[in-house]
Amino acid sequence: MKKELLEVFDNRFPDRDYTIEIVNPEFTSVCPKTGLPDFGTVTVRYVPDKVCVELKSLKYYYLEFRNAGIFYENVTNTILDHMVEALLPREITVTTEWKARGGITETVSASYSAKKS
Repeated sequence: MKKELLEVFDNRFPDRDYTIEIVNPEFTSVCPKTGLPDFGTVTVRYVPDKVCVELKSLKYYYLEFRNAGIFYENVTNTILDHMVEALLPREITVTTEWKARGGITETVSASYSAKKS
């Protein structure tokens, strides 16, 4: 996962709190134990500060996970860490919702707030 793929652009409204929600319902990665594909939805919800993420770059960033053997929890926290580093948002939550495998689904959420830092 190359965090360098994430491009940003200037937020034209840095004095205003507003929320951006980006949903990718076609996220894929690979189970590191079985090698089987995992399918899920990634939702990034953030309040920008000085910059916003450019969507095409985010799409290509997500594709880096396609063949990566990585657990759900690690996917979620890796995306959060990379988004925080690229955006320095006021706050952000990354939620991953995974399709059933073996009859079990999982949802993982991780958050960051600049107010806590």
